[in-house]
Amino acid sequence: MDQYTGRIREIARRLLQESKVDVVLGFQRGTLPMINQPILINEPAQVRRLNWDSFCAGNLTTYLPRRRDRIALVVKGCDSRNVVLQILENQIKREQLYLIGAPCHGMVDRRLVLAALNGREPMEVTVTNGQLRAKGDDFIEVLPRDDYLQENCSICTHRNPVLYDELIGDPLVGHGQVDRYADIRALEVMSEDERWHHFHELLAPCIRCYACRNACPMCYCPVCFVDESMPQWLGKSIDPTDTKTFHFLRAYHLAGRCTDCGNCERACPMSIKIRLLTKKLEKDIAELYGYEAGLSLDQRPPLDTYRPDDPQEFIR
Repeated sequence: MDQYTGRIREIARRLLQESKVDVVLGFQRGTLPMINQPILINEPAQVRRLNWDSFCAGNLTTYLPRRRDRIALVVKGCDSRNVVLQILENQIKREQLYLIGAPCHGMVDRRLVLAALNGREPMEVTVTNGQLRAKGDDFIEVLPRDDYLQENCSICTHRNPVLYDELIGDPLVGHGQVDRYADIRALEVMSEDERWHHFHELLAPCIRCYACRNACPMCYCPVCFVDESMPQWLGKSIDPTDTKTFHFLRAYHLAGRCTDCGNCERACPMSIKIRLLTKKLEKDIAELYGYEAGLSLDQRPPLDTYRPDDPQEFIR
C-alpha cells in the first residue's frame, strides 16, 4: 500500500491547482510509530505531507458532517460506506466530495504489535514485502504483517471502496468469503444469564469517557442522549446500569448504520471489544432485511424506511 502515497499526492496537487476542491483530507506521518495523523491541506505545496501506509487506520469521514466546503477525501472500503450513509442522512452532499478510493489490504493493530514486543519500545516500524520491521534502541523484530491486522480488517468483506471518483490501486479480489460472525454465534447459544454475565464483564472497565462515541463517524446528533438534561435519560457516573444503558442504546442507534470501521475500539482507552454489540445488530439486520450498511446510494438503512411488505413477525 505504500505505493499509494505518490498517487495520493499527485491527485491532491492536481485538484488544488485546478481549484476543483477547497481542501484535501488525508493522513500524514505521526510523531510516534504506527500512529498516522489526519491532515487537512489547502495549498499544493503541502501535498508532500500526505502519506499512506499500513497505519492509516482512522476513519476520516468522522470530520465530514456539516462541512460546507468542497473536499477531497481518501477513503478505504469502510470509509466509503460511511460516506454513502452520511450522504443519505444529509450530513454532506455528494457534489461537495471528490473521493480518492484506496483498495485496502487491512490496517495493522498497534496494540497487537506492542504486545508482541513485550514492553520493548519501537522507535520505528516499517512494512516491506508483507513483513513488519520494528526497530528499537537495542533490537530489531520482524513480524508477519497479516498476523497483526486489526480484527475488523481481518474479517472485512468490502476492502474496495464502494463509492469513489478516482481509484489509486487495482481492486482487490478474493476477500469476500470470510466468517464475520463466529463470535456472535458463540454469544447467541449462551443462556440468558451467561449472556448477561458476559456483557457485564465486557463493559465493566468502561470509564464513560465517550471516546467510542466521539470517534464514530455515525454519531453526529447535535445533542447525544447521554447529555440530555430535560429529560435526563441516565446518570453521569460509572454505575454499571448507566454504563450498560449507554452502550446498548448507542449500539441500537447504529443498527443498520455501522460499517465496522473499528474507530470505536481504536479510540477506547480501556481496550473494550465494543464491536461485539454492533456486530450482533449488523448480523440481525442482515438476516431480517438482507441489508448491509452503506453499499448503495439507492438504498436507505432499513430502520429509517417503511414498506408495506416489511417483515413484522419479529415484533409480535
